Amino acid sequence: MIFTETELAGAWIVDLERREDPRGFFARAWCASEFGDHGLSTRLVQCNLSHNERRGTVPGMHYQLPPHAEVKLVRCTRGAVYDVVVDIRPGSPTYKRWIGVELSAANGRALYVPEGFAHGYQSLEDGAQTFYQVSEFYAPGAERGLRWDDPALAIEWPLPDEAFLSEKDRTWPDFEG
Repeated sequence: MIFTETELAGAWIVDLERREDPRGFFARAWCASEFGDHGLSTRLVQCNLSHNERRGTVPGMHYQLPPHAEVKLVRCTRGAVYDVVVDIRPGSPTYKRWIGVELSAANGRALYVPEGFAHGYQSLEDGAQTFYQVSEFYAPGAERGLRWDDPALAIEWPLPDEAFLSEKDRTWPDFEG
């Protein structure tokens, strides 16, 4: 795997290191020792799959409060998504900053999302799917979210006019961190 640290402390892009031959390719997508060597969490307790029928879908900007804060490793397994993380750790030098990374089945790229970050994405194609490995179990009482269009964050979505959200994700309160 190829690890690239982003401009947000603790968030990493993880690319596949493909071994190709006439049959196709092989690539390691997860290795606890390689993640540990980069100081990243190796705890995995749950894997989730998300499917979005419609291009433009934004399944929210979600996070969980401590002690249920979670690390995520997110990969697009069908189609393409624009994956966004926001640093919401008070006191962090990159507090309230965000980055967006295109993840696709074609590029095989993953995004490592540390604790204290909100995470969401916008599907760039009909039928896009993402696969999440997470470090903590889902805790409904600890779930929180940010509005995708919160002016305090000014996230630049690739398809703002096609944004399709649930009522819950459309109505999160303004971020006041």
